[in-house]
Amino acid sequence: MTTTANSATNVSELERLKTLHNGTKQQLTFSDAEFERRLTGLRQIMAANDLDAVILTSYHGIKYYSDFLYTTFGRNYALVVTADSSTTITANIDAGMPWRTSYGDNIVYTDWKRDNFYYGLQEALKRNGVKAARLGIEDDALPTMTRQAIADTFPGVALVDVSQAAMRQRMIKSAEEIEVIKHGARIGDIGGEAIKAAIREGITEYEVALIGTEAMVHEIAKTFPHREVRDTWVWFQSGINTDGAHNWATTRKLERGDILSLNCFPMTSGYYTALERTLFLGEPDERSLQVWNANVEVHKRGLELIKPGAVCKDIAAELNEIFIGHGLLPNRTFGYGHSFGVLSHYYGREAGLELREDIDTVLEPGMVVSMEPMVTIADGEPGAGGYREHDILVIGEDGGVENITKFGFGPENNIIDA
Repeated sequence: MTTTANSATNVSELERLKTLHNGTKQQLTFSDAEFERRLTGLRQIMAANDLDAVILTSYHGIKYYSDFLYTTFGRNYALVVTADSSTTITANIDAGMPWRTSYGDNIVYTDWKRDNFYYGLQEALKRNGVKAARLGIEDDALPTMTRQAIADTFPGVALVDVSQAAMRQRMIKSAEEIEVIKHGARIGDIGGEAIKAAIREGITEYEVALIGTEAMVHEIAKTFPHREVRDTWVWFQSGINTDGAHNWATTRKLERGDILSLNCFPMTSGYYTALERTLFLGEPDERSLQVWNANVEVHKRGLELIKPGAVCKDIAAELNEIFIGHGLLPNRTFGYGHSFGVLSHYYGREAGLELREDIDTVLEPGMVVSMEPMVTIADGEPGAGGYREHDILVIGEDGGVENITKFGFGPENNIIDA
C-alpha cells in the first residue's frame, strides 16, 4: 500500500496511480472458475476481432467479468482485459474496496490530475507488456467524450466495438448464474407476500414499498452474507399511478376499489430479478375484471410459448393475436419479456433477447427470460388502470422450462379484502 504524502509535499509530486491492496480479497459472488469461464469467452471475442486488449467501461461489462459494481459520481471506471490478465481501474475515493471485491488485479487513480484515469489505462497495458494496435470498447454504453479521450490516449490505435458480442455471451447463463437468479426470484416472492399482507385502505404507496423492500433486503443479506447489500427496490402503484410500468411510489393513499400494481426488484449482487402482479383492493368492476382476465390469458399462453427453439418475434406475434381478439392491442405498453442477468434500472440490458416483434433471437438452453404482458386503459374509461403480470422462466439444458416465480396471479389470487 502506498504511504500518505506529508504536508510538505507539492501537489504536483503526488501519485497519479496507487496500489491499494488494503485488507484481503473477499468471497465473490461466483467461483474463480466461473470468472475464468467468462474471461475465456471474452478472449475468444478478442481473438475473433484481432484485438490486443479490451477496455470495458459499462456497469454491466465490469460487473460481469470482475464482480465489481462501481459507483460513478462523475468519475470513470474500467476493466482492462488482455490475453492473460484482467485489471480494474478505479478511483482513489473507493480506496481498497474495488480490489477486495473483484476478480483480478486493480490500479487506483487519484484526482491530482484530470487525465489520471486514462494514464491508468496506459499503465494496465504497460504492466502486462501489451503494445496495442487494436482495442475493444463498448460503444453501447460509452459517452462520446470518453471515447474520444480513449482515442487520444492511444493515438493510431483502432477502437473496435465488442458490446454486441459480449451481450450475446451474457445471454447464456451458467449454472452458478442461474442459482443466483433463482434466489432472486424466491426473494421477490418474499417481498410480494410482505406487500400483500400490508395492503389496506389509507396506507400510502411509499409505505407499502418500504415494507416490501425491507423484507427483501433482509433475505438478501441472509442468503448472500459475503456481498454488499444495495439497489433493491419496489415500485408499488395504485389507481392512476398504475398506468406506467416504471412509475415510482408516491404518497397517494390506497382507496377501496383501487387497481394496484406490485413490483418487487431484489438486486442480488448486481443481478436483477422481478415480481410484478396486478391486484385490486376490493372487488373489481365488470370491465376491470374483463381486462384483467384478458391480460392473464395472454400471460398464460406466453408461459406456454417460451421453450427451446422458439423465436422471440414469433412469440410476440402470437400473443398480439390474443390482444387483437379482445380489442386491446392498442393498449399494450411494451414487449412481452426480456432476459435477466447483470442489469438494473440504471445499468445494463441484453437488448438482443427481448420478446418483441423486431427481435429474431432463437431461445436456447441457458437463457432466462420473463413473460410480462401489460395493457393500460386511460383514466376516465371503464376499467381504467395498468394491468401486468410477470414470471421468470429458465430454459434448461434438457429442453425443459422451469418457472421460478411462485407468487400466484390473477383474480383468484389477488383480490384483497382488507
